[in-house]
Amino acid sequence: QVQLVESGGGLVQAGGSLRLSCAYSGSIANIDRMGWYRQTPGKQRDLVATITTGGSTNYADSVKGRFTISRDNSKNTLFLEMNSLEPEDTAVYYCYARRYFRNFWGQGTQVTVSS
Repeated sequence: QVQLVESGGGLVQAGGSLRLSCAYSGSIANIDRMGWYRQTPGKQRDLVATITTGGSTNYADSVKGRFTISRDNSKNTLFLEMNSLEPEDTAVYYCYARRYFRNFWGQGTQVTVSS
């Protein structure tokens, strides 16, 4: 099992910044991919960004150039730096980890961007 705990969400004005963190623990060896998804009420959970063990990153078109995903293996923490936030970024953000083709999820953290 992999345990994931997100933090760093909150309320911010449009144009502002937030940094989300995801502390991971448990059976973390052989995690091959981690990332962030987000979800709004009544909609599916959508990809925001992913990062592989090798450091390759992938971003949703809507966040390219504004969000940066990174990982500090020495601290077992995944980050999502979010800049130039827009009201459309309002959602619950979920951290995930993939290990042996099984996905693990955190409990989510709310990000609210006011206009």
